[in-house]
Amino acid sequence: MHKYLTPLVLALVLLSPGLLRADTPAKPTDPQIAHIAYTAGLIDVEAGKLALKKSRDNDVRAFAQAMVGDHTAVNDQALALVKKLNVTPEDNPTSQSLTKQAEDTRKRLAGLTGTTFDKAYIANEVAFHKTVNAALRTTLIPDAQNSELKSLLERGLKVFEAHLEHAEDLAQQLSSAKS
Repeated sequence: MHKYLTPLVLALVLLSPGLLRADTPAKPTDPQIAHIAYTAGLIDVEAGKLALKKSRDNDVRAFAQAMVGDHTAVNDQALALVKKLNVTPEDNPTSQSLTKQAEDTRKRLAGLTGTTFDKAYIANEVAFHKTVNAALRTTLIPDAQNSELKSLLERGLKVFEAHLEHAEDLAQQLSSAKS
């Protein structure tokens, strides 16, 4: 199962402060932070949509629907904010790497079925939310200069921390169920 998690986790590690600063000497700008956060949200929306197509487990489907709804709502708020501030999110190497790795992970997940898919999807969600939440806490929120962007990221983090807890509970439930 780790082979399905590795690419996305590696990409998300780019969000960690040390690696982000190693690749980009300066702190990320607000337009870059907005793009990274928006990209991470899109990744989870797409993963949730894939789970809604593939999973037959009611709990996995409910979780996936929550991911689609919650991440879409946060991204909609982000789009409204950047429009209000007249800021254009700036594509950057971190966003590009996230997108590439998410595509690879999505392709691997798409090849799975049944409980194998459910377990891999939920394990990926646990890893994804751990990494994104850490990046929000240690890099994106502290480096955001605009108070409204910082506030949006902080509100998003609270939602995503609940996602992590839900994903961990679901992963435990799936691992204790008969395959």
